[in-house]
Amino acid sequence: MNEPTRHDHKELLASLVSGKLPRNLSWSAVIDLIGNIGEVQPHGNDEFVFEVGAERSFFKRPSGHDLAVEEVSRLRRFLKEAGALGKPATDSQKGRVVVVIDHHAAHIYQSLGESGPQGEVNVKPYDPFGFHHHLIHRKEAHYKGERVPEEASYYEEIARDLVPAEAIVLVGHGTGKSSAVEFLTEYLKAHHPEEFQRIVTIETVDLSALTEPQIEEIVKRHLGVAIRAD
Repeated sequence: MNEPTRHDHKELLASLVSGKLPRNLSWSAVIDLIGNIGEVQPHGNDEFVFEVGAERSFFKRPSGHDLAVEEVSRLRRFLKEAGALGKPATDSQKGRVVVVIDHHAAHIYQSLGESGPQGEVNVKPYDPFGFHHHLIHRKEAHYKGERVPEEASYYEEIARDLVPAEAIVLVGHGTGKSSAVEFLTEYLKAHHPEEFQRIVTIETVDLSALTEPQIEEIVKRHLGVAIRAD
């Protein structure tokens, strides 16, 4: 893989591989970046072959100006496997994630290892076993007398944070349509099958009474992480 020569390419590559995925990523910016660090070859009318290092993958030109969020996530995986910004990700570099979710917010506890990205999470004062904590709030409109419809962008944002994980535990409450954790599971199954396959277990609990020590116990039980003494 060639080293990026331009500052904007370096920043975009770092964001794609180690940081928060960009919300608006133009096709022209992607072509420019891949052409700088590897090769872009046309393959039909709207399809192109990206080659970076030993990795080779097909990407289709979007119908609009920007890539869809699913394609941005796929581009991140491609660049990681190509060894962008260092060696390809190994199991020891990947991390464990616990998602505590309801219809209003998702608390994401991430353990990405010493070499893992930390720029995309907010560190919470309570930090069991070295996990970092990231909070995603759902953007809700005002609905009277009915439950707020599901919002795909909310679950997509959660899915983005699950890309580096090798083991995922989902924690929620309720069943069926009343369960955000079940909706997230079905969303991952349909749109992010790789992340869906990494789900270790789904815990159903009373979130209103869930305490941080109980989160520790869930993590220890399913992910085998020892609790750090204070």
